[in-house]
This record gives sequence, structure tokens and C-alpha cells, in this order.
Amino acid sequence: MKTCLIVIDAQESFRQRPYWNEALGAVYLAEQNALIAGCATAGVPIVRVFHTDAPVDAGNPFAVESGHVRPIGGLAAFDATATFTKHRHSALVNSGLDVWLTQNGIGRLIVSGIRTEQCCETTTRHASDLGWEVDYVLDATLTFDMLQPDGKPLSAADIKVRTATVLQGRFATVCTVAQALERAGA
Repeated sequence: MKTCLIVIDAQESFRQRPYWNEALGAVYLAEQNALIAGCATAGVPIVRVFHTDAPVDAGNPFAVESGHVRPIGGLAAFDATATFTKHRHSALVNSGLDVWLTQNGIGRLIVSGIRTEQCCETTTRHASDLGWEVDYVLDATLTFDMLQPDGKPLSAADIKVRTATVLQGRFATVCTVAQALERAGA
């Protein structure tokens, strides 16, 4: 089955947010870079997805005008087979990615990027519902601590456990970098 790596929202915009955590970012980047390197070596196509949204002004780090909608510092340079821009959580909504995947005969997606429980998880669920097989590389995703509705903290680690729990066997195969590369024939 033809496989494609999707690197979702690995962009400098996140460093501009107050919740940015350099230590978590460094761990993520090491895993993301290993996944990119393995896919590049194996000839697995690598797709880059950027997120943009309003307001359209330099003060919004997700607006092109900010200059932050570019690869995040520390991300390995790679030649993207294709690049898409999204405006919703799912990379498959009005970005053209779904058409490109179909036209290129892609049957399995390797999902990675920022944020674990938001754009990466939403894209995974959407892709599964549309019929793609999905390998979700939890270690090659990044998220941050959040506050629950009752004001209690929810750690990034707990968010990742929750995401893995709800995706595994229902929407995706939750994999390590090595497992995803092996499944892709890398």
C-alpha cells in the first residue's frame, strides 16, 4: 500500500504562543526529524501542511502577514512532495490534500505534527472516516498543558494518553517512529 507522511502545522507560529514549552518542543522535534529522515530515505512522499487563520494582520502568528507561517526552527529541512494550507482543524477540509492523496494513489497516511489532540487527531479521524488507513505517530506529535473546563490542569502527557486511547483501533494504529517506518516498508 502506498504510504505518505503528513507533517501538520510544524510551524513557527506555535513558538509565539504563551503556552510554548521549549523542552516538549525539543523532544517532539527529535522524533519528527527521525520520522522525516526515515521516510525521505525510503522514498515515502512527505507532505507539509501549514495552518493559517484570521485575523489577517501581523499580530496574529497564524496569519501569513506575521512571518511565522513557516517551518518551525529545529525541524529538519526536507523537500516536500506537496505543500497545503488549511484553515480548519482537519488538514482534509478545503485544502486540496484529499484530492492530491486520491490522485496519487495513497492508501495509508502517517500523521505527525502539532497539536496532538487538535489538528493531528482531527485529521486522523477525518481520514479514517474517508477510508484511509492511518498510522498515528504519537511521539512525533506535540501538544501543551491545558486547563480543563473546571479549571484543573491537564498535562500534555495526559492529553497524549487520551488521544492514543481514543484513536487506537478505532481510527488509527498508534505507532512509534520505528513502527510507522516499518509499516511503510522503510
